[in-house]
Amino acid sequence: MIISPENNKRIAKNTLFLYFRQILVMAVSLYTVCVVLEALGEEDYGIYNAVGGFVAMFNILSGALSVAIGRFITYEMGQPDVTTFRLQRIFSSSLLIQVAMGLIICLLIGTFGVWFVENKMVIPAERMDVTLYVLGFSTLSFFINLLSIPYNALIIAHEQMKAFAYISIVEVALKLAVAYLLIIAPLDKLWLYALSMVVVSLIIRFIYAIYCKHHFEECSFVWGFDKRLLSRMFAFSGWAFLGNGSFVLKEHGVNILLNMFCGPAVNAARGITSQVTSAVTLFASNFMQAVNPQITKFYSSGNLQEMHRLIFKSSRFSFYLMLILGIPLMKGIDYALGLWLVFVPDHTALFIQLLMIFCLMDSLVQPLMTGLLAEGNIRVYEIALVVLNVGNVILSYVALKCGYAPESVYVISIVVEVGIIAVRVWLSGKAYRLPVKQYCVEVLANACLVSTIIGVFAWWIRLSLSQAWASFVAEVLAVFLFTGLVVYVLGLTRNERAFLLSTVRRRLHL
Repeated sequence: MIISPENNKRIAKNTLFLYFRQILVMAVSLYTVCVVLEALGEEDYGIYNAVGGFVAMFNILSGALSVAIGRFITYEMGQPDVTTFRLQRIFSSSLLIQVAMGLIICLLIGTFGVWFVENKMVIPAERMDVTLYVLGFSTLSFFINLLSIPYNALIIAHEQMKAFAYISIVEVALKLAVAYLLIIAPLDKLWLYALSMVVVSLIIRFIYAIYCKHHFEECSFVWGFDKRLLSRMFAFSGWAFLGNGSFVLKEHGVNILLNMFCGPAVNAARGITSQVTSAVTLFASNFMQAVNPQITKFYSSGNLQEMHRLIFKSSRFSFYLMLILGIPLMKGIDYALGLWLVFVPDHTALFIQLLMIFCLMDSLVQPLMTGLLAEGNIRVYEIALVVLNVGNVILSYVALKCGYAPESVYVISIVVEVGIIAVRVWLSGKAYRLPVKQYCVEVLANACLVSTIIGVFAWWIRLSLSQAWASFVAEVLAVFLFTGLVVYVLGLTRNERAFLLSTVRRRLHL
């Protein structure tokens, strides 16, 4: 497999499909969050996020196998002697594993989960009954989404991202219907919202299954276990379990700590923060979703030089996509939240700004993670992740216990992320011979220079106009344009600038 203009076109085409999907999802998400928050109220919205976060913690058991499924399907497709039957065995084994894992997780949540919610989480007594219903519905949604993973892995491996775009039209229409239902239905809003999310998950799950059955020959279940395949998948996922589990523990464990020390209102602020930052980070992650299969296939085919080149470019591009959107958002977040929400929970604005810094750092080295997964020997990396992420939770507990503000948990995450970046860079040099010095100069140092210049400008600029909305628009637009200019001048190479200019001229027929 060699890099070619056709591969670049495929990445660009898939990225556009994913951006179309993201614009739909983001527009509907921003609207539905506003409607749901107003319909449920701050307390019930916080309960839903806290309980949903608790259920999502059980990704610690399933997420590692999910990573293994995606990696093995994509890696196999990069082999020169790939056959449909071998892909069918991987798909079928993956589906059986997910069903078994899903049933185990449901049993754990039905026993330990109920006890934890009743005895450890801060839930108003009068809302405990409906909270247990939310726990049950969230568990069912989790199980349904778990079964979708092998199907989604096939779509990504085949680089058919248009499927995500088309199916998202149905998904956003269903979520709009749920938002409308919350307004008109006389039932308990929290109970109804949790149940509606189950129905949406079920419908989308069947649509993905039908699409894969129709388009991919390997999406055909065959009975029997390939012991060698299962051994390799479990060996890979065993180590991935550690890192993935520590990440889930960090994300949702901190959410529970905030509930225990600060109450549901802060969970509501964290929930809104996750919605806003996810809308921005998905622009970069959509680009990476289009790139990741080719990174894995380059490694599978032994073409390390083109793999390195793609990792360099995708590291910078994903970071700058995030930067162009994230810095203007951070600049105008106070006014934007007031414009968007009827009432804004305390801490929300600063939560968003701090989490955006974390997400910018993480986007910079995501391609390195794809390379490590493609190589397959992830033991050292996963052990390092466990140490850093568990340390993150412990430090967050100590900070909250000592009375520090809720924002301290985000500051701790940023500090820990520096260590994760260092580990990924160092191990990438060992695992697949990434030129570390060159990467540090051309990617990390360049990103630090560009983001520092833009950050200083965004902090400095103040435009006081007669109307508040005019000041908001002028400041955000100024930061956006300045960010684009700095990225163009300092962030892109000479060849990339020339390519961008020629593309623009061609599109505008100049």
